[in-house]
Amino acid sequence: MKRLSLDILLGSLLVFGFTALVLLIAGAPVLASFKNIWLGAFASTSKISQVLSVWVPLMLCSCGLIYTFRANLWNIGIEGQVTMGAIGAMAALRIPGIEHPALILTLAFFASFLGGGLWGLLAGGLKTRGGVHEIFGGLGLNFVAQGFILWLIFGPWKRPGIASMSGTELLPRDLWLSTFPGWRVATAGVIIAVAVLILTWLFLEKSRMGIKLKAIGQNPKAALLYATSPERYYLQSIIIAGGCAGLAGFLQVTAVYHRLIPSISSGYGYLALLLVMLSGYRIILIPFLALFFASLNVGAIQLPIVLQLDSALSGVIQGCCVLSALLILGLRQKRKQS
Repeated sequence: MKRLSLDILLGSLLVFGFTALVLLIAGAPVLASFKNIWLGAFASTSKISQVLSVWVPLMLCSCGLIYTFRANLWNIGIEGQVTMGAIGAMAALRIPGIEHPALILTLAFFASFLGGGLWGLLAGGLKTRGGVHEIFGGLGLNFVAQGFILWLIFGPWKRPGIASMSGTELLPRDLWLSTFPGWRVATAGVIIAVAVLILTWLFLEKSRMGIKLKAIGQNPKAALLYATSPERYYLQSIIIAGGCAGLAGFLQVTAVYHRLIPSISSGYGYLALLLVMLSGYRIILIPFLALFFASLNVGAIQLPIVLQLDSALSGVIQGCCVLSALLILGLRQKRKQS
Protein backbone atom coordinates (compact mmCIF):
# COMPACT_ATOMS: atom_id res chain seq x y z
CA MET A 1 0.00 0.00 0.00
CA LYS A 2 2.87 2.35 0.83
CA ARG A 3 4.51 1.71 -2.55
CA LEU A 4 1.17 2.23 -4.27
CA SER A 5 0.74 5.62 -2.58
CA LEU A 6 4.28 6.63 -3.53
CA ASP A 7 3.66 5.63 -7.18
CA ILE A 8 0.46 7.66 -7.26
CA LEU A 9 2.16 10.69 -5.71
CA LEU A 10 5.16 10.43 -8.04
CA GLY A 11 2.93 9.98 -11.07
CA SER A 12 0.81 13.01 -10.18
CA LEU A 13 3.86 15.21 -9.62
CA LEU A 14 5.43 14.12 -12.90
CA VAL A 15 2.24 14.64 -14.92
CA PHE A 16 1.60 18.12 -13.54
CA GLY A 17 5.30 19.01 -13.70
CA PHE A 18 5.71 17.97 -17.35
CA THR A 19 2.42 19.66 -18.26
CA ALA A 20 3.40 22.92 -16.57
CA LEU A 21 6.75 22.86 -18.39
CA VAL A 22 5.07 22.38 -21.76
CA LEU A 23 2.61 25.19 -21.05
CA LEU A 24 5.47 27.52 -20.11
CA ILE A 25 7.35 26.66 -23.30
CA ALA A 26 4.17 27.32 -25.31
CA GLY A 27 3.83 30.72 -23.62
CA ALA A 28 0.56 29.76 -21.94
CA PRO A 29 -0.45 30.85 -18.43
CA VAL A 30 -0.05 27.70 -16.36
CA LEU A 31 -2.65 28.32 -13.65
CA ALA A 32 -5.21 29.66 -16.13
CA SER A 33 -4.67 26.61 -18.34
CA PHE A 34 -5.21 24.16 -15.48
CA LYS A 35 -8.28 26.14 -14.41
CA ASN A 36 -9.79 26.01 -17.90
CA ILE A 37 -9.11 22.30 -18.24
CA TRP A 38 -10.96 21.78 -14.96
CA LEU A 39 -13.86 24.00 -15.98
CA GLY A 40 -13.99 22.38 -19.41
CA ALA A 41 -14.49 19.02 -17.76
CA PHE A 42 -16.57 19.72 -14.64
CA ALA A 43 -18.21 23.15 -14.92
CA SER A 44 -21.67 21.76 -15.72
CA THR A 45 -23.62 18.52 -15.72
CA SER A 46 -23.41 18.49 -19.50
CA LYS A 47 -19.60 18.59 -19.39
CA ILE A 48 -19.50 15.94 -16.66
CA SER A 49 -21.66 13.70 -18.81
CA GLN A 50 -19.28 14.27 -21.71
CA VAL A 51 -16.38 13.21 -19.49
CA LEU A 52 -18.31 10.06 -18.56
CA SER A 53 -18.96 9.32 -22.24
CA VAL A 54 -15.16 9.13 -22.67
CA TRP A 55 -14.68 7.34 -19.33
CA VAL A 56 -16.93 4.44 -20.32
CA PRO A 57 -15.01 3.16 -23.40
CA LEU A 58 -11.70 3.82 -21.63
CA MET A 59 -12.88 1.65 -18.75
CA LEU A 60 -13.97 -1.18 -21.04
CA CYS A 61 -10.72 -1.18 -23.02
CA SER A 62 -8.63 -0.95 -19.85
CA CYS A 63 -10.47 -3.81 -18.15
CA GLY A 64 -9.89 -5.95 -21.23
CA LEU A 65 -6.20 -5.08 -21.32
CA ILE A 66 -5.78 -6.09 -17.67
CA TYR A 67 -6.50 -9.71 -18.73
CA THR A 68 -3.81 -9.76 -21.41
CA PHE A 69 -1.24 -7.88 -19.34
CA ARG A 70 -1.85 -10.37 -16.53
CA ALA A 71 -0.78 -13.10 -19.00
CA ASN A 72 2.18 -10.92 -20.11
CA LEU A 73 0.64 -10.22 -23.54
CA TRP A 74 0.91 -6.80 -25.21
CA ASN A 75 -2.49 -6.51 -26.83
CA ILE A 76 -1.69 -3.64 -29.22
CA GLY A 77 -4.56 -4.85 -31.39
CA ILE A 78 -7.09 -3.38 -28.94
CA GLU A 79 -7.93 -0.61 -31.43
CA GLY A 80 -8.90 -3.11 -34.11
CA GLN A 81 -10.97 -5.02 -31.56
CA VAL A 82 -12.97 -1.87 -30.76
CA THR A 83 -13.51 -1.36 -34.50
CA MET A 84 -14.62 -4.93 -35.12
CA GLY A 85 -16.95 -4.76 -32.14
CA ALA A 86 -18.55 -1.67 -33.66
CA ILE A 87 -18.87 -3.44 -37.01
CA GLY A 88 -20.46 -6.45 -35.31
CA ALA A 89 -22.93 -4.19 -33.53
CA MET A 90 -23.84 -2.37 -36.73
CA ALA A 91 -24.30 -5.67 -38.57
CA ALA A 92 -26.78 -6.80 -35.90
CA LEU A 93 -28.58 -3.45 -35.95
CA ARG A 94 -29.10 -3.85 -39.71
CA ILE A 95 -30.70 -7.31 -39.52
CA PRO A 96 -34.04 -7.04 -41.35
CA GLY A 97 -37.32 -8.35 -40.02
CA ILE A 98 -36.78 -7.64 -36.30
CA GLU A 99 -39.03 -4.85 -35.05
CA HIS A 100 -38.47 -4.81 -31.29
CA PRO A 101 -35.70 -2.23 -30.49
CA ALA A 102 -34.71 -3.90 -27.18
CA LEU A 103 -34.15 -7.22 -28.94
CA ILE A 104 -32.12 -5.58 -31.71
CA LEU A 105 -29.93 -3.76 -29.19
CA THR A 106 -29.43 -6.97 -27.21
CA LEU A 107 -28.32 -8.77 -30.37
CA ALA A 108 -25.98 -5.87 -31.16
CA PHE A 109 -24.51 -6.08 -27.65
CA PHE A 110 -23.60 -9.75 -28.03
CA ALA A 111 -22.50 -9.29 -31.65
CA SER A 112 -20.06 -6.58 -30.57
CA PHE A 113 -18.54 -8.82 -27.90
CA LEU A 114 -18.27 -11.62 -30.46
CA GLY A 115 -16.72 -9.35 -33.09
CA GLY A 116 -14.08 -7.99 -30.75
CA GLY A 117 -13.44 -11.40 -29.21
CA LEU A 118 -12.93 -13.12 -32.57
CA TRP A 119 -10.53 -10.37 -33.67
CA GLY A 120 -8.61 -10.92 -30.44
CA LEU A 121 -8.64 -14.68 -31.10
CA LEU A 122 -7.10 -14.04 -34.51
CA ALA A 123 -4.26 -12.06 -32.93
CA GLY A 124 -3.80 -14.81 -30.34
CA GLY A 125 -3.79 -17.48 -33.05
CA LEU A 126 -1.10 -15.62 -34.98
CA LYS A 127 1.04 -15.74 -31.84
CA THR A 128 0.40 -19.28 -30.65
CA ARG A 129 0.17 -21.00 -34.04
CA GLY A 130 2.06 -18.71 -36.38
CA GLY A 131 4.83 -17.51 -34.09
CA VAL A 132 3.97 -13.86 -34.77
CA HIS A 133 4.62 -11.59 -31.80
CA GLU A 134 1.35 -10.13 -30.49
CA ILE A 135 2.60 -6.55 -30.98
CA PHE A 136 3.18 -7.04 -34.72
CA GLY A 137 0.11 -9.19 -35.18
CA GLY A 138 -2.05 -6.69 -33.32
CA LEU A 139 -0.76 -3.70 -35.27
CA GLY A 140 -1.33 -5.50 -38.56
CA LEU A 141 -4.88 -6.44 -37.59
CA ASN A 142 -5.55 -2.81 -36.60
CA PHE A 143 -4.83 -1.78 -40.18
CA VAL A 144 -6.98 -4.60 -41.54
CA ALA A 145 -9.90 -3.56 -39.32
CA GLN A 146 -9.51 0.06 -40.42
CA GLY A 147 -9.53 -0.99 -44.07
CA PHE A 148 -12.59 -3.16 -43.48
CA ILE A 149 -14.59 -0.35 -41.89
CA LEU A 150 -13.70 2.03 -44.74
CA TRP A 151 -14.82 -0.58 -47.27
CA LEU A 152 -18.17 -0.95 -45.50
CA ILE A 153 -18.73 2.81 -45.23
CA PHE A 154 -17.89 3.44 -48.88
CA GLY A 155 -19.36 0.18 -50.12
CA PRO A 156 -22.22 -2.01 -48.82
CA TRP A 157 -23.26 0.33 -45.98
CA LYS A 158 -22.80 3.68 -47.70
CA ARG A 159 -25.40 6.40 -47.23
CA PRO A 160 -28.15 6.40 -49.85
CA GLY A 161 -26.84 8.14 -52.95
CA ILE A 162 -23.52 9.16 -51.39
CA ALA A 163 -20.42 7.66 -49.78
CA SER A 164 -18.84 9.95 -47.22
CA MET A 165 -16.16 9.97 -44.54
CA SER A 166 -18.92 11.14 -42.20
CA GLY A 167 -19.95 7.50 -42.00
CA THR A 168 -23.09 5.47 -42.54
CA GLU A 169 -26.63 6.73 -42.27
CA LEU A 170 -27.83 7.65 -38.78
CA LEU A 171 -29.55 4.90 -36.84
CA PRO A 172 -33.27 5.27 -36.14
CA ARG A 173 -33.94 7.06 -32.84
CA ASP A 174 -35.39 3.96 -31.22
CA LEU A 175 -31.99 2.26 -31.60
CA TRP A 176 -30.16 5.00 -29.66
CA LEU A 177 -29.35 4.08 -26.07
CA SER A 178 -31.29 6.43 -23.82
CA THR A 179 -29.72 9.27 -21.85
CA PHE A 180 -30.96 11.62 -19.15
CA PRO A 181 -32.21 14.97 -20.51
CA GLY A 182 -29.23 17.26 -21.14
CA TRP A 183 -26.70 14.44 -20.67
CA ARG A 184 -24.40 12.98 -23.33
CA VAL A 185 -23.71 9.62 -21.75
CA ALA A 186 -25.99 6.61 -21.97
CA THR A 187 -27.06 5.26 -18.58
CA ALA A 188 -26.65 1.72 -19.89
CA GLY A 189 -23.06 2.52 -20.86
CA VAL A 190 -22.12 3.53 -17.31
CA ILE A 191 -23.83 0.41 -15.92
CA ILE A 192 -21.98 -1.82 -18.40
CA ALA A 193 -18.61 -0.23 -17.56
CA VAL A 194 -19.09 -0.60 -13.80
CA ALA A 195 -20.33 -4.18 -14.19
CA VAL A 196 -17.32 -5.12 -16.35
CA LEU A 197 -14.97 -3.53 -13.78
CA ILE A 198 -16.48 -5.54 -10.91
CA LEU A 199 -16.52 -8.78 -12.90
CA THR A 200 -12.91 -8.24 -13.98
CA TRP A 201 -11.80 -7.76 -10.38
CA LEU A 202 -13.68 -10.86 -9.21
CA PHE A 203 -12.42 -12.91 -12.13
CA LEU A 204 -8.76 -11.96 -11.86
CA GLU A 205 -8.45 -11.79 -8.08
CA LYS A 206 -10.83 -14.51 -6.88
CA SER A 207 -10.99 -17.18 -9.60
CA ARG A 208 -8.64 -20.05 -10.39
CA MET A 209 -8.19 -18.78 -13.94
CA GLY A 210 -7.06 -15.39 -12.65
CA ILE A 211 -4.41 -17.06 -10.49
CA LYS A 212 -3.23 -19.19 -13.43
CA LEU A 213 -3.04 -16.15 -15.72
CA LYS A 214 -0.81 -14.44 -13.19
CA ALA A 215 1.40 -17.53 -12.89
CA ILE A 216 1.71 -17.85 -16.65
CA GLY A 217 2.52 -14.17 -17.02
CA GLN A 218 5.30 -14.41 -14.47
CA ASN A 219 6.82 -17.70 -15.64
CA PRO A 220 5.29 -19.60 -18.61
CA LYS A 221 7.86 -22.42 -18.38
CA ALA A 222 7.13 -23.07 -14.73
CA ALA A 223 3.40 -23.18 -15.52
CA LEU A 224 4.02 -26.22 -17.75
CA LEU A 225 5.22 -28.15 -14.71
CA TYR A 226 1.71 -27.84 -13.28
CA ALA A 227 0.07 -29.09 -16.50
CA THR A 228 -1.10 -25.56 -17.35
CA SER A 229 -0.99 -24.70 -21.06
CA PRO A 230 0.18 -21.11 -21.58
CA GLU A 231 -1.23 -21.06 -25.12
CA ARG A 232 -4.72 -21.90 -23.91
CA TYR A 233 -4.70 -19.07 -21.38
CA TYR A 234 -3.14 -16.64 -23.87
CA LEU A 235 -6.11 -17.26 -26.16
CA GLN A 236 -8.68 -17.03 -23.38
CA SER A 237 -7.29 -13.73 -22.08
CA ILE A 238 -7.10 -12.07 -25.49
CA ILE A 239 -10.62 -13.23 -26.42
CA ILE A 240 -12.00 -11.66 -23.23
CA ALA A 241 -9.95 -8.50 -23.86
CA GLY A 242 -11.26 -8.29 -27.41
CA GLY A 243 -14.82 -8.82 -26.18
CA CYS A 244 -14.53 -5.95 -23.68
CA ALA A 245 -13.11 -3.71 -26.41
CA GLY A 246 -15.93 -4.82 -28.69
CA LEU A 247 -18.46 -3.59 -26.10
CA ALA A 248 -16.76 -0.19 -26.29
CA GLY A 249 -17.41 -0.30 -30.04
CA PHE A 250 -21.07 -1.15 -29.38
CA LEU A 251 -21.45 1.93 -27.17
CA GLN A 252 -19.64 4.16 -29.67
CA VAL A 253 -22.21 3.15 -32.28
CA THR A 254 -25.40 3.15 -30.20
CA ALA A 255 -24.69 5.85 -27.61
CA VAL A 256 -22.17 8.32 -29.06
CA TYR A 257 -22.14 8.59 -32.87
CA HIS A 258 -25.33 6.66 -33.69
CA ARG A 259 -23.66 5.50 -36.88
CA LEU A 260 -20.49 3.81 -38.04
CA ILE A 261 -17.64 6.23 -38.76
CA PRO A 262 -14.04 5.56 -39.87
CA SER A 263 -12.50 6.63 -36.54
CA ILE A 264 -15.07 4.83 -34.41
CA SER A 265 -12.45 3.75 -31.83
CA SER A 266 -11.42 7.41 -31.20
CA GLY A 267 -7.97 6.20 -30.11
CA TYR A 268 -9.35 4.93 -26.80
CA GLY A 269 -7.57 1.60 -27.18
CA TYR A 270 -4.13 3.17 -27.35
CA LEU A 271 -4.99 5.55 -24.52
CA ALA A 272 -6.13 2.59 -22.43
CA LEU A 273 -2.73 0.94 -22.96
CA LEU A 274 -1.08 3.97 -21.39
CA LEU A 275 -3.66 4.07 -18.60
CA VAL A 276 -3.11 0.43 -17.63
CA MET A 277 0.67 0.82 -17.65
CA LEU A 278 0.43 3.96 -15.54
CA SER A 279 -1.74 2.07 -13.05
CA GLY A 280 0.99 -0.54 -12.63
CA TYR A 281 -1.60 -3.14 -13.79
CA ARG A 282 -3.60 -2.55 -10.59
CA ILE A 283 -7.29 -2.76 -11.34
CA ILE A 284 -8.18 -0.65 -8.29
CA LEU A 285 -6.58 2.41 -9.94
CA ILE A 286 -8.20 1.95 -13.36
CA PRO A 287 -11.46 3.90 -12.78
CA PHE A 288 -9.64 6.89 -11.25
CA LEU A 289 -6.97 7.11 -13.94
CA ALA A 290 -9.65 6.66 -16.61
CA LEU A 291 -11.54 9.59 -15.09
CA PHE A 292 -8.35 11.70 -15.12
CA PHE A 293 -7.63 11.01 -18.80
CA ALA A 294 -11.29 11.45 -19.75
CA SER A 295 -11.42 14.85 -18.03
CA LEU A 296 -8.13 15.86 -19.68
CA ASN A 297 -9.45 14.73 -23.05
CA VAL A 298 -12.63 16.78 -22.68
CA GLY A 299 -11.32 19.73 -20.65
CA ALA A 300 -8.34 20.47 -22.93
CA ILE A 301 -10.80 21.52 -25.64
CA GLN A 302 -11.20 24.74 -23.66
CA LEU A 303 -7.58 25.78 -24.22
CA PRO A 304 -7.89 26.85 -27.88
CA ILE A 305 -11.39 28.29 -27.29
CA VAL A 306 -10.70 30.43 -24.21
CA LEU A 307 -6.93 31.03 -24.23
CA GLN A 308 -6.45 30.93 -28.02
CA LEU A 309 -3.81 28.22 -27.70
CA ASP A 310 -2.97 25.73 -30.42
CA SER A 311 -5.47 22.86 -30.49
CA ALA A 312 -2.59 20.35 -30.68
CA LEU A 313 -1.57 21.31 -27.15
CA SER A 314 -4.01 18.82 -25.62
CA GLY A 315 -2.20 16.04 -27.48
CA VAL A 316 1.13 17.33 -26.19
CA ILE A 317 -0.25 17.23 -22.63
CA GLN A 318 -1.26 13.61 -23.13
CA GLY A 319 2.28 13.00 -24.41
CA CYS A 320 3.54 14.33 -21.08
CA CYS A 321 1.44 11.68 -19.40
CA VAL A 322 3.09 9.05 -21.62
CA LEU A 323 6.55 10.23 -20.56
CA SER A 324 5.48 10.15 -16.94
CA ALA A 325 4.14 6.62 -17.31
CA LEU A 326 7.32 5.38 -18.98
CA LEU A 327 9.51 6.98 -16.33
CA ILE A 328 7.48 5.48 -13.49
CA LEU A 329 7.57 2.05 -15.15
CA GLY A 330 11.32 2.31 -15.57
CA LEU A 331 11.83 3.29 -11.94
CA ARG A 332 9.52 0.52 -10.77
CA GLN A 333 11.39 -2.07 -12.84
CA LYS A 334 14.73 -0.84 -11.55
CA ARG A 335 13.43 -1.07 -7.99
CA LYS A 336 12.37 -4.69 -8.52
CA GLN A 337 15.78 -5.63 -9.89
CA SER A 338 17.68 -4.04 -7.00
